Amino acid sequence: MYIRAKTSENMKKTLYLVRHATAEDGGNTPMFRDFDRELTSSGIIEAARMGKFLATKGVQFDLILSSAAERAKATAKIFAEQLHYDADAILLDEGLYGGGPRSYLAAVNQIDENISKVAIFGHNPDITFFAEYLTRADIGGTMDKASVIGFEFEDIQWAAVSSKMASFLAHYSPQTISF
Repeated sequence: MYIRAKTSENMKKTLYLVRHATAEDGGNTPMFRDFDRELTSSGIIEAARMGKFLATKGVQFDLILSSAAERAKATAKIFAEQLHYDADAILLDEGLYGGGPRSYLAAVNQIDENISKVAIFGHNPDITFFAEYLTRADIGGTMDKASVIGFEFEDIQWAAVSSKMASFLAHYSPQTISF
């Protein structure tokens, strides 16, 4: 179970799904592992810009979960910095890298009930499929790099979250935000 000491004031829960920012191309080098791909300079800028945008919206997280892959971890750390969240408190979940949409659901279902605002940083296509699974809404193809989709759950425990239970809050991408 993912636990971080925070007390929920009400039964409303908020989940943000974040696709990692632009990463270097793995190319065809056999020695290059996809898992180890790092953010490019434009990816770093995308992540910082999106994190700052969320901060201007007053978004805060009680818990940040990230894929253990380098590009997702780096994106989560940059967001954390912009949102004044302790980057050392980011929890890594190995299953979020290549584990399919079910790994995202499993991660959500393990969140402690005292936590009300969560961000999960991951990868396409799984994160897009999971976003659509939560509401059965078409989010417009695939999540852009560094994009964020927010959902809200009323009077539902994390352990009970399943298909069509979320209310759509917002969809932001580096190409559509301005502040």
